[in-house]
Amino acid sequence: MTLPPGTPDLDVLDLLVSVAELGSLGAAARRHGISQPAASMRISALERRLHLRLLDRGPTGSALTDAGRAVVDHARPVLEAARSFGVAVSALRAGSVPRLRVAASKTIADHRIPQWLQALRGVHPEVAVALEVANSSQVLELVRREAADIGFVEGPHPPTDLGSRVLGADELVVVVAPTHPWARRRRPVSLRELAATPLLWREPGSGTRDAVWEVLSGHGEPARPAAELGSAATILAAAATALAPAVLSRLIAAPELERGSLVAVPLTDATALTRQFRAVWRLRFPPAGPAKLLAEIAERTESFD
Repeated sequence: MTLPPGTPDLDVLDLLVSVAELGSLGAAARRHGISQPAASMRISALERRLHLRLLDRGPTGSALTDAGRAVVDHARPVLEAARSFGVAVSALRAGSVPRLRVAASKTIADHRIPQWLQALRGVHPEVAVALEVANSSQVLELVRREAADIGFVEGPHPPTDLGSRVLGADELVVVVAPTHPWARRRRPVSLRELAATPLLWREPGSGTRDAVWEVLSGHGEPARPAAELGSAATILAAAATALAPAVLSRLIAAPELERGSLVAVPLTDATALTRQFRAVWRLRFPPAGPAKLLAEIAERTESFD
């Protein structure tokens, strides 16, 4: 059976699906590593090939037409089938079950990886996943040493010697015990005051520590830690005793905040304490097959979170 005339290439269908997922042609172009004019030219060529107008182009941006949304709906299963085909062929070449080695920081491993792997298994149930959990610095080193095919970290900056993709932002929150003086104060805490306060810190190499340290360093030399603790669970327990305030991901602190064993402290600049989740990989080996799909699942999940 031959393909019907006018059948489009998979790459341009993937680009159109990215426009639908990200909401703009510019964002889709960035995802695919091409310029916006190049992306626009490829979509225009697809429109000519299909004899359909897929995008409404205006001064404020581009939006999918009804026909464009219909084409995207038809393209998604085609692209998933192509990814499955690529993985299956790779497995045949390797002569073994496909294996994906993932390294993830503790926050991401506990609060994001299970959901991402479930979605991956729905598409590729044959892939055997091995997960290594460490802090962000250790994850980067695992990727560099080729001990992981893809890594997931959090922190303020991308590693300069690795490829990376931002997945989404993670909110950090200052927490104290209900008996701590900050739990009853009416005035928000300034970043300068937070920097001058001994806090409960994660160990060196933690993405949380790096992100908080960078923000607070802009408002004075951070005070000596009240304690340096190797896990978020230990920090939560110590903060609940009123030992000292702590700065943690809201993902981690949420259960204790809901139970009332910890209280969130408002800041004068509530947006300052955020960090980014990133996928990372070796520059010479960008994600392919299940690794690429896992990164795409992670990005889609975070964009709708």
